[in-house]
Amino acid sequence: MILGKNQQKFELLFSRTSISNVGLEDAVKFLESGSSEEKIMALESLANTSDRAVIQKIISSLEDADIRVRGEAFSSLVLNENSILESLTQCLNSESKNIRGYVALILANRKESGAIPDIIKLAWDERSMVRACALGALGHLRAREANAVILQCLDDLNMEVKKSAVKAAIDIGEPLSEGTIRGILQQKDAELERLVTKIKIKK
Repeated sequence: MILGKNQQKFELLFSRTSISNVGLEDAVKFLESGSSEEKIMALESLANTSDRAVIQKIISSLEDADIRVRGEAFSSLVLNENSILESLTQCLNSESKNIRGYVALILANRKESGAIPDIIKLAWDERSMVRACALGALGHLRAREANAVILQCLDDLNMEVKKSAVKAAIDIGEPLSEGTIRGILQQKDAELERLVTKIKIKK
């Protein structure tokens, strides 16, 4: 799984040892108006659905007020063994910053390299959370074609985006010049300083 402040809470932390045999119709009703516990139970039961309408409802659960529900929706989409690439990539244009950002991470965790061009576009998103998630996803996918974008994002004014860009550069093996590294270290941030030790220096 991809790690980072924006991502850690969405690791696959939810046990699947007691998945309930909830019918499809009831599961959808739970997602729409159930309690948090009912929504989680429904998401567990729908973890391998191929129904596109249901997939969209699961994606919508990434906006739920309860972090447990959002986490279970994230896990269900990552673990779904069906071909849901089209449903996910369409949501990269969602009006919701949560959906845009988390879907980028879901695609990365599913190793959907075909989504790289769409994820690259999110590196310029107006919301810093989305930019950070997009960069984390590109790094996780080892997206060498995104190296120019990643390098530009090293100058992002948002610290979390800057950290995600440094981590992405490390993940894809992009060397940085000594001048660029000195610029990063001027931020006086302990996490950035730790990351810089892993950067390849451009000769």
